[in-house]
Amino acid sequence: MLTVDDYGQIRRAHHDGMSIRAMARAFHRSRCKIREALAHPQPQGYTRTKDPPVPKLGSFKPIIDGILKADEQAPRKQRHTAAQIFPRLQGEHGYAGGCGQVRRYVQRHRRDRRETFIPLAHDPGQRLECDFGHIAVDFPDGRRQVPVLVAAWSFSNCPFALATPTERTEAILLGMVEAFDFFGCAPREVWWDNPTTVVAQIFKGRERKPNERYAALASHYAFDPLFCTPACGNEKPYVEHRVYDLQRRFATPVPKVQDLAELNAYLRACCLNERDRIATGQAETIGQRFERDRAAALPLPAYRFDPCIHQAAYVDKYQTVRYEGNRYSVPRPWAFRAATVKAYVDHIEIVADGSVVARHERSHQRDQQILDPLHYLATLGRRPAALDHSRVYRDWRLPAEFGTLRRRLEERHGPSAGARQYIRVLQLLAQHPISRVQQAIRQCPSPEALHADRIIQHTFRLAKGDVGDGALLEGVDHDDPVRAVQVRIPDLSQFDQLFSQGERAHV
Repeated sequence: MLTVDDYGQIRRAHHDGMSIRAMARAFHRSRCKIREALAHPQPQGYTRTKDPPVPKLGSFKPIIDGILKADEQAPRKQRHTAAQIFPRLQGEHGYAGGCGQVRRYVQRHRRDRRETFIPLAHDPGQRLECDFGHIAVDFPDGRRQVPVLVAAWSFSNCPFALATPTERTEAILLGMVEAFDFFGCAPREVWWDNPTTVVAQIFKGRERKPNERYAALASHYAFDPLFCTPACGNEKPYVEHRVYDLQRRFATPVPKVQDLAELNAYLRACCLNERDRIATGQAETIGQRFERDRAAALPLPAYRFDPCIHQAAYVDKYQTVRYEGNRYSVPRPWAFRAATVKAYVDHIEIVADGSVVARHERSHQRDQQILDPLHYLATLGRRPAALDHSRVYRDWRLPAEFGTLRRRLEERHGPSAGARQYIRVLQLLAQHPISRVQQAIRQCPSPEALHADRIIQHTFRLAKGDVGDGALLEGVDHDDPVRAVQVRIPDLSQFDQLFSQGERAHV
């Protein structure tokens, strides 16, 4: 096929006096093609010399339209293609035409129905878009998928990302609170899809009933909770692109970290670095545009929102409350009483009488017992056999001094009495740190004077700071634990003050 340059060479050679036959030999073209080049300054397009064949689809178009109409109610990945419609037309309706006509008709049909959009422009400080993305991360125990909450401002495209253990409501609450603290302000609108962890009910149009705790979050920060049309992620394009950035830029290559805290520190640094970048189609950096977002956004309230889920509970006879299939222990005084479970992303707090009475690391498994041995020390005094027959104490890892102490107490006082004295020492841990009780055990005198009362007395002395790191006080009968107790001599001058105050009162 001749190009415009070929046409130019032929026409210049003709102006120089070359004949058509000579140009045909020189350019290796037919004389007809040389004449065509001389007649037109550039190649001409093909022209149809015959009328196109009459399409044979005529009566089959309504059938194709019906198939495509039915596909609108089918899942996206289970709809007909042109290659699937063609054999149906042949086998079920006797179509005698070609596949190309069917394909072109289906393409025109779908092109005419493709959705178009209007470019939007959002005001500064108005809108924050949120979504979850997933990335693979290498931890010391291997590679696993991690959900990451991503938020992006619609005006400045300034991002925030936080890796969380789950995608539950408490993870969303924590992520939103951390995002507002990171930005130093709150938007006037927050847009989500329709996850069940945020939306309790979906009504007609854009009406939604948010989750109770998410509604409390919106009230605390005074933003308007808004949601996209179901299956329309294009309504929040900024965060969708930020999820892509998270996977392709922030998490490529695969991050290698020790824990989620290190991963979140890395993601925070990535988000801060984004503020120095200029987004496509903008003249200012993301950071400069974000300052306009921050100036127009809502100020943060005086205190943070408590990112947890509240659930009423009852403490049973095993001193446990149930939450999501797991049981968490509480101290003996709150048995058989009502309580409230506050579930955070990483821990559980149990509240009774307006105060936190127990705190545990949260288990995301099922049918687990998360028990604190300190909560059962009071019950252990009445049920000493549980020391060897209860998992909570069998699995309790204490310093070696405690095991040695029990063995020495049982050797001196017998298995039963020695175990009871050992339990009395363990009960000190409800009020004193392990290090203090451990020091009192180390400073215990000879085995002949070994007794729980002496360790208890010395532990309280260490708590008051009356005894240093040396041995027990000298001059005390170590064989008698009662005589080892010292009482401070009263100051009688204090009584004179009482008498003088009484005389002034009678006057």
